[in-house]
Amino acid sequence: MKKVLVTGAAGGIGINVIKYLLAEGKYEITALDLRNKDVIKKIKKYKRKINILYGDVNDNVLIDALVKDQDVVIHLASALPPLSNMKKGLAEIIDYNGCENIIRAISYYNPKCHLFFASTTSMYKKMDNPSVKSKIVLDEHDYFEKAKYDTEMLIKEKLKRYTIYRIPLVLSNPLKEPFMYHVKKNSVVDYITKEDCAYAFVKGIKYCDELNKKTFNVCESESILYKNLLNKIVLATGLTWKFVLSRIFLDKNYYSPVCSDKDELENVINYRNTTLNEYIRKLKFSTKKRKFSKFLARVFIKDKS
Repeated sequence: MKKVLVTGAAGGIGINVIKYLLAEGKYEITALDLRNKDVIKKIKKYKRKINILYGDVNDNVLIDALVKDQDVVIHLASALPPLSNMKKGLAEIIDYNGCENIIRAISYYNPKCHLFFASTTSMYKKMDNPSVKSKIVLDEHDYFEKAKYDTEMLIKEKLKRYTIYRIPLVLSNPLKEPFMYHVKKNSVVDYITKEDCAYAFVKGIKYCDELNKKTFNVCESESILYKNLLNKIVLATGLTWKFVLSRIFLDKNYYSPVCSDKDELENVINYRNTTLNEYIRKLKFSTKKRKFSKFLARVFIKDKS
C-alpha cells in the first residue's frame, strides 16, 4: 500500500484529493494543514480513515519525519492571489520556502519519493496560446507567479522524481472557497473544476514513471470568455458583497490564458470528468435557498448587459 502525503489538505482541491484517494482504497493517506477552526471542520470527518496532522510546511522537524516514510507527496499548500500579491514575501514564505523544505527532506532522506507540485498557468502573462515550452517572462510585481516559477526551477534542479502541474482558474464554490474574481472580463480563459484538478493528482500516481520530470498544463477541454463564466456563477449563487467589492476594488491582474497543449496530460491519464454545466448545476443546488440574492443577481446582470 503506497503512502501519500497531501499538504494543504483542507483546501478545495485538497479535500477532493483525499476523497479520490479514499475511493481508490489502496493508499495510506496523511493530510497536513494549518490548525484552525475552518480546517478542523473540513477535515475532521475523515479522522478515522486517514492520518491527520496540523502543522506548517516550514517546520523542518515535522516535514523530515513525514517525508521519510512517503512514496508520494502531493504539495498543494499555497498562498493564493490576491492576498499573496498584496503582501510581499508571503508567497515566498509559503510557496517557495515551504516546498524547499519538502525538497530538502526528499533529497536527504527519501530520494525515491515522487513529488507532485501545484504550480500556475498565470505565469503565462499576456501570452497567446502558451505551452509548457513557452519562455516565461516574470512580472516583478507578481509575487505569486515568481514564487511558483522559482519553486519549479528548484524542483528540477534538486529532485529525480517529480511532476509539475500548472493549474489555471479553479472553479470552486465562491461562497465557501477562494475564487479568482480579479480577471479582465473580456479575456478568454482556461479553467478546471476542483474535482477534475484533484483527480489529475490522484490519477497521476498510477503514471508516475510516464509523468516523471515533466510539466503539464492541467485544464478542461473548453475555454470561455471570463465575463460569461462570471455571469453564470453569479446567477447560480446569487449576488454577494465579496463579488461586488472584488470586481470594484481589485486590480484585474490574474491571468488564466488558453494553453495550446492543454490535452497532453488528458491523453495520458484521462482525468476530465466534470463539465461546466455540471459545475453550475451543483452551485445552483447548493445555493437553492438564496432566492433573494439570485433575484438581485438577475437584476445586476440584466443591468450590465
